[in-house]
Amino acid sequence: MFDIKRELIGFESELKALRRDFHEYPELGFNEFRTSKIIYDYLKKLKIEVKNIAKTGVVGILKGDIEGNDKTILLKANMDALPIDEKTELLFASKNTGIMHAAGHDAQMAILLVTAKILSRHRHEFSGTVKFVFQPNEEQEGATGMIEAGVLENPAVSAAVAVDFWNEIPTGYVGLSKGVVLGVTEEFEISLFGKAANTSLPHKGKDTIIAAAKIIEALQFLETREYDPLCPIAIMIGSINGGKSRNMISDYVKMGGTIRFLFNDDKKNKDDVIAAFKRIIKGVCDICNVDYEIKFIPSNPSLVNDEKVVKILKKEVENVFNNGDRIVEFKSLVGEDFAQISQIIPSAMVFLGINNEEIGVKYPMYHPKFTIDEDVMKYGVEIFVCGTMELLKSKEI
Repeated sequence: MFDIKRELIGFESELKALRRDFHEYPELGFNEFRTSKIIYDYLKKLKIEVKNIAKTGVVGILKGDIEGNDKTILLKANMDALPIDEKTELLFASKNTGIMHAAGHDAQMAILLVTAKILSRHRHEFSGTVKFVFQPNEEQEGATGMIEAGVLENPAVSAAVAVDFWNEIPTGYVGLSKGVVLGVTEEFEISLFGKAANTSLPHKGKDTIIAAAKIIEALQFLETREYDPLCPIAIMIGSINGGKSRNMISDYVKMGGTIRFLFNDDKKNKDDVIAAFKRIIKGVCDICNVDYEIKFIPSNPSLVNDEKVVKILKKEVENVFNNGDRIVEFKSLVGEDFAQISQIIPSAMVFLGINNEEIGVKYPMYHPKFTIDEDVMKYGVEIFVCGTMELLKSKEI
């Protein structure tokens, strides 16, 4: 095999330039028109078969020149940015007001594009097919649309790999574990309907604010009393709005949040959690004599890292750092829609550590000052390239 480390030296400046360009011109989900065109044109120049899919998504297909292998390995990067006002003061900070790449998708795209360039240069050295998938709208479960549009077919995908970043892992370390690694995420909105009254006549009203307070308190029972403490579950209220006047009982409150858990049996446990959640809401609203509606927003199942894919990737990570001690066991309640793919085909997500306080990389994803340690991007390329070559050769996949 070619010397990937030596070859990567010549790509470090291109990696940074691509990432910075994407960062400077971020676009929200299904509006990644500029981003999509750059990716499409880049892959086209590499003489990779390329097509648009699921509105702004891009898929590139590269077939190795050596015959006899019908495997296809899918490599994925996300494209969308977030509705956040950037406050990094970077020279390449967002020029699109109110929009920011605050989850590392800019770097994901740069890594996958350079991976495509390197593998296209060496297509004569491998047998099989590589599918480069640039997915729109990850923040709103865009993977579902990609799957429905046939991203896993024509040719059928044998295994999939994605690279992401994690601020709680130091630069130079990699999070990679088998089994369930990211939790189920269920988003919800609760609307409470009561009766307005002056605060001097509380018995005349039906107070939705006190009902909301009791719901927030009661939901903690699910976390602390109803489920095994070794199976983490987190129910958080992220927004609450109600009331228009200091001297009026509010007749309406709207609140929203997330339910996250890390269980092995998604379907059974999700149904149990949702049923218990609904029971508590109903019980509190009955006590407070207010009406309610619950809306669940489609979200992600658990992301499951396939044991065989992880085993292959761990060897490649060890080669990247010449050190097996750089791999840390990783699990989180965060959601990622690569989970949709992991439920269908053998998959694995690798988490590159980016925490480097010496250069100011210390803020979590979704923070207006979030950024990454750009020096880790070359590790992502090497893991993609070498992992793909090994997965194509493996008899276990």
